[in-house]
Amino acid sequence: MTEDARFEDADEAPIALRALDEGDLKVLAALVQDAVFPVSEMTWDRRRRRFAILLNRFRWEEVGRRPPERVQSVLVIEDAMKVASQGIARDDPDLVLSLLTLIWTPAEEGAGRIELILAGDGALAVDVEALEVTLKDVTAPYVAASGKSPDHPD
Repeated sequence: MTEDARFEDADEAPIALRALDEGDLKVLAALVQDAVFPVSEMTWDRRRRRFAILLNRFRWEEVGRRPPERVQSVLVIEDAMKVASQGIARDDPDLVLSLLTLIWTPAEEGAGRIELILAGDGALAVDVEALEVTLKDVTAPYVAASGKSPDHPD
């Protein structure tokens, strides 16, 4: 019987970060750049006001130290009041999306919108009562299937 990889088997500690302001969110945005995920791995729990994505994050923090790696991570947006999408066929469970960045647009009294900008002109918008986003690695890192780092030609 095979066993899933665990962080205890790796030499790096998992990332577990929380963004509570725009500066914090920029750090998370840098870490999730080029993450990929199937559309079926997005969930919005209206009752708990929580939007979450299980994504395969490229490990930008390790570029150059070893072969290019990815790790499965959970990105959670708390206090989600509304979720909207543009340019995404949400009914296609095999569709794989690529996350480019996260953008915060503040509104009144601490509320605002977190935009998840996707490759190919897609986007998600999550209206929140307050900015609270967490990123947590949940598996051991693994060598990226392509063997290459993502590249963004000018």
